[in-house]
Amino acid sequence: MKQLLVLSGKGGTGKTTVASAFIELSRAPAFADCDVDAPNLHFVTRVDGPIQVTPSLGMPRAIIDQDLCIDCDLCLQSCRFDAITSEDGYRIDRFACEGCALCTVLCPVEAITMVPYVAGQLKLQQDAYQTLSTATLTMGNSNSGKVVTEVKQQLTATTRADFAVIDGSPGIGCPVLASMSGVDLVLVVTEPSLSGLSDLERLLQTAGVFDVLAVVCLNKADTNPDKAELIVHRCRELGAAFIGSIPFDPAVVEVTNRGQTLATADSPAGRAIREVFRTTFNLLTGTSRPA
Repeated sequence: MKQLLVLSGKGGTGKTTVASAFIELSRAPAFADCDVDAPNLHFVTRVDGPIQVTPSLGMPRAIIDQDLCIDCDLCLQSCRFDAITSEDGYRIDRFACEGCALCTVLCPVEAITMVPYVAGQLKLQQDAYQTLSTATLTMGNSNSGKVVTEVKQQLTATTRADFAVIDGSPGIGCPVLASMSGVDLVLVVTEPSLSGLSDLERLLQTAGVFDVLAVVCLNKADTNPDKAELIVHRCRELGAAFIGSIPFDPAVVEVTNRGQTLATADSPAGRAIREVFRTTFNLLTGTSRPA
């Protein structure tokens, strides 16, 4: 399966807007939403099949058996994550617990055990033409890298499609590493700002570590021409192909609010996205090389 991953670094840059348009333009038979903290790709894509939900297990969490506990205080003194409290009996805060299991080793009466912890819910939706894989984290959970990996594994295990578009995780941390693993091409959607440039540099560096080809497009490019020029220049310095700019366009909000993508929108942003798509798809299929 050829996999195109769309990343952006900071949120609100336009990653999902571009990814959803690419899904429609390419008629992608498989796609995934790896923004498991706040998945929203399903708002503008249409898969008619029922949603299959399965639990995603994160790192096990410690739990204290109050009947066995002898109040020795060893666990409280040794937990460097401050996950254990002694008010009204010794208890473990499941949000603070990192699952290191040190307390289970130190407990002299084996009152502490590790139990499975549901980190989120994997969701799979399929019809005769398309497959959508995504997930949602449980409230307060931060172990999203593992969940992102499971989202991608679920996609490849449930379809024989030869092409997939992946709406990657925002940011530059562990979920992005999980999103990038095993893909064929990364499209970084950035914006003309210092934070956009900083995240772009980190993502290109990460793609280099994974030995994955990464190309760049600039969204809302006309909102800050000086920063836009700086980003294009920086791409040349880093050896990353700059494949196009998308202007700021009020029609984007109108189209999105109707639950549609920009794939067929007759607007400046819609036309620009179609140009970026053609270049990106040619690179993915090997019919052209980055400049």
